[in-house]
Amino acid sequence: MKFKNFLGNQKVKEQISFLLESKRLPHAIILEGESGLGKASLAREIAAALVCRASGERPCYSCPQCSKAEKGYHPDIFEYKPSGGAKSFHVDVVRNVINDIYLSPNEAEHKVYILRNAHFMNESAQNALLKVLEEPPEYAVFILTVENRSAMLETVLSRAVVLSLNGVDVHAGAEYISNHDENIEFNDALEAMIAFKGNIGKAYESIAGGEMQKLTGFVNDICSALTADNEYELIKCTGRLSGRQEICTVIGMLKTVFRDAVIGSKTGEFLSGRESAVKKLSRTLTDGKLIRLYNMADELIAMANKNANSALLAAKICYSLRSAIDL
Repeated sequence: MKFKNFLGNQKVKEQISFLLESKRLPHAIILEGESGLGKASLAREIAAALVCRASGERPCYSCPQCSKAEKGYHPDIFEYKPSGGAKSFHVDVVRNVINDIYLSPNEAEHKVYILRNAHFMNESAQNALLKVLEEPPEYAVFILTVENRSAMLETVLSRAVVLSLNGVDVHAGAEYISNHDENIEFNDALEAMIAFKGNIGKAYESIAGGEMQKLTGFVNDICSALTADNEYELIKCTGRLSGRQEICTVIGMLKTVFRDAVIGSKTGEFLSGRESAVKKLSRTLTDGKLIRLYNMADELIAMANKNANSALLAAKICYSLRSAIDL
């Protein structure tokens, strides 16, 4: 199978290609992974491959079927997602799918139903879907995207192949972003890719929406407060952090900076892209203190994933960082 818009995840690609080429593709595929990893893009590529009429590698992206799929109006590809402020995936949507599924395909050999963010389906909707998954028409294929398979009923999971997606190589992701948006420099894209652990979607959104600049500011300010041994400034910096995701991202960025201050300062390899902050830290703090800061970052991220109270987390971050360098 040809993958045009989906990077990385080589093992997943190989598995999908094998299932398609051996004509063993199941009637239901569940693509699992956090937002921004390209689940929807992959689902659309699989759908295009299923309707493609080329004799060689599919999707060819040159036949009329592929053209319609790529432009989003192929009559045998249907895409649904939760609606409304509550992001509800109502059982009526599933019932509409069931009513349609027994009508033969219009043009292709398959009818493909992409159900995005299926983890928002309640039990009634999943049970309704289960009925058609038990005995689907030969031509029907369901592709569900979920952030976590645990949100799906075991009975639904048992009738599907679950494929888990991961972040991509940060350099490949940065090249992809900078090539697709002339306003974004490679180094800026690389910094975002590192911060978001290879998640292209989140990395791009953080740059386009200005979030990356804010996150970088947090990291620089915290590093400056640590090197100046200024507890008041550190309290101010950490107090501005809000939300679990923002806190985890900033601490993850700090962890890479601390790593660079120990290793990068000796090898000249700076993974964080924050060379100025790294050199200041390595000049001011001992390797022992930097290693404690690095290890402390893992503890803080684990704590942030368990505790939703941003104010308490900010206070804990300040205290922990200070403790690491005061020992």
